[in-house]
Amino acid sequence: MHIEFRHLRTIKAIHDAGGVARAAEQLNITQSALSHQIKGLEDQAGVELFVRRSKPMKLSAAGLRLLRLAEQVLPQVQALQDEFAGVRAGHAGRLHIAIECHACFEWLFPVLERFRKSWGDVDVDIRPGLAFDALPALQKEEVDLVVSSDPEEIPGVDFIELFDYAPVFVASSQHPLADKPFVSAQDFRGQTLITYPVDRQRLDVFSQLLIPAKVEPAGVRQVELTAVILLLVASNRGVAVLPDWVVREVKYSSDYVTRPLTEGGLTRRLYAAVRREDASKPYMQDLIRFARNEAVKLQQV
Repeated sequence: MHIEFRHLRTIKAIHDAGGVARAAEQLNITQSALSHQIKGLEDQAGVELFVRRSKPMKLSAAGLRLLRLAEQVLPQVQALQDEFAGVRAGHAGRLHIAIECHACFEWLFPVLERFRKSWGDVDVDIRPGLAFDALPALQKEEVDLVVSSDPEEIPGVDFIELFDYAPVFVASSQHPLADKPFVSAQDFRGQTLITYPVDRQRLDVFSQLLIPAKVEPAGVRQVELTAVILLLVASNRGVAVLPDWVVREVKYSSDYVTRPLTEGGLTRRLYAAVRREDASKPYMQDLIRFARNEAVKLQQV
């Protein structure tokens, strides 16, 4: 038996309208064409789907089973059609994000909360990009946006600027380095450096300062949460390097000091890597705008 969507629509229309004439009008086909369709479906099924001697015409037991199928399937088909229409119009879609910046979760969550209110039909998910190769996953369409500070030349991928930030040295106000106006790579010798659990090549303090200077700290302690890093720093258990917007609250705390890295300070830039064909989608453009606005607010605190 070969059941098509039009058969399900026919069964439901006749049941809802209470007769072939009204159903044909709703379906915008002739009554004879509809009757022929019903006869063909009954021939395939080998059973009668309607009790014709009743007025209005009623569904038989077999017809009722087909009606239940129609009531299950047709709404799902319509929902899928609506979803595809939304995707074509740019009102719906998928936005799976990978983050290569461990500290960026604290910045990104307010962005996504605002995004959710504006784009409720876009499916949003976040994956820590440090656990897999995020940029190859972007090319394979496994994710749709990668937050990264390391732009690359990748065919079909655009790196859109989000904002600049400064990695800063953070220490206890009682630390011997607290009196210095800035810290250099050599100052990290003999120090316990508290970092996120990330490969050192992906940490600004290593990639931009210590590795080029060939300096190794006395020890590295990895901690998952920013709040715990700051707690350990305040307890003088080590020092840290964090983005300036992450430590905005500790600037006014007597327990901490923040200092530039090197006399001139270091500046890094954060990017949103997206597939070129997705960059013009309205919801993607809105996310970029929300992300930039949130970064401005963080740096003004």
